[in-house]
Amino acid sequence: MGDTLKVGVIGAGKISTAYATTFARLPGVAMTRVADLDTGRAAALAGQFEGVRPGTPEELLAADDVDLVLNLTVPQAHAAVALAAIASGKHVYGEKPLAAGTTEARGVLDAAARAGLVVGCAPDTVLGTGVQTARASVEAGDIGTPVAATAFMITPGHERWHPSPEFYYQPGGGPLLDMGPYYLTALVHLLGPVRRVTGVTATPRATREIGSGPNAGTVFPVEVATHVTGVLEHAGGAVTTLMMSFDVWAGQLPRIEVYGDSGSLSVPDPNNFDGPVRLYTAATQEWADVPERAGYRDAARGYGVADLALSLRDGTSPRASGELAFHVLDVMERLLEAATTGASLEVASTCAVPAPVPFSSLPAPGA
Repeated sequence: MGDTLKVGVIGAGKISTAYATTFARLPGVAMTRVADLDTGRAAALAGQFEGVRPGTPEELLAADDVDLVLNLTVPQAHAAVALAAIASGKHVYGEKPLAAGTTEARGVLDAAARAGLVVGCAPDTVLGTGVQTARASVEAGDIGTPVAATAFMITPGHERWHPSPEFYYQPGGGPLLDMGPYYLTALVHLLGPVRRVTGVTATPRATREIGSGPNAGTVFPVEVATHVTGVLEHAGGAVTTLMMSFDVWAGQLPRIEVYGDSGSLSVPDPNNFDGPVRLYTAATQEWADVPERAGYRDAARGYGVADLALSLRDGTSPRASGELAFHVLDVMERLLEAATTGASLEVASTCAVPAPVPFSSLPAPGA
């Protein structure tokens, strides 16, 4: 691999610019190619960055100047693109979820293991100072033994702002599979893996209407649950109440809170890399800000790829790993199944809690 991880991006959609901008300022990671089924879109992204070559996915997969494929395609294509990259001898880092379902996701991980390649997966927001400072507080015993948590994500739906939102409402989408990975990944960092789930879902509207862009006014069908509530039992015994919704116009719910036997912790939005962490203890009986004490400073989308580059150099596991992403996907899939069957279901998978991130800037893999 050398001192620089060379990244080829497949999927030049909305999120690709954020990744590319981060790579441009990160040592040890370089975007070398970009590909999309729409070659014009690939050319437009490549043209913003010096030395990046546009092309087709087939050309990118065959290229010698790509060590890792960054898979930014729609969820239904995540597994197919990842498998093609692995077959081409390249590491993979994908947007969440890892695949549209656990069967496909397991196929990706097994193929990578056979090939001796590494799979990483978003979200990497949890590696920033927000969730990592909250984790450090929990692990320091600031709230005592954790007993429960809440996690809420509410919005009226992505069709208001996204010009092509249909995939959010197709299999592999919905509020749980779209936004749930941020919250569930943060909860694994804070409380460990999940062993049992139950839940209820609803789909109040059969159609949605695109609200912006060239297709504004187009009505399309809803194929997934758009309001999901669940209860998660963590392996350590703590219980989380979860709500993910594309059907709520406004609310004043916290993003994530963790409750211990001697205090409570307010955790910032896990869709962001930083944000205020607040602590209430039985001793003080008041809320106070927790100073930043862990996590990558000034992080942005793409830090998970850079962390993976470091892990390749050091022979360690990437923090935004495929194994963690698989467990999160398994939890979400079991939760939706539990809602359908009315049962409380065991989660078959588990994962190691990723290593905490020290309070630091991200060093260069060649340093």
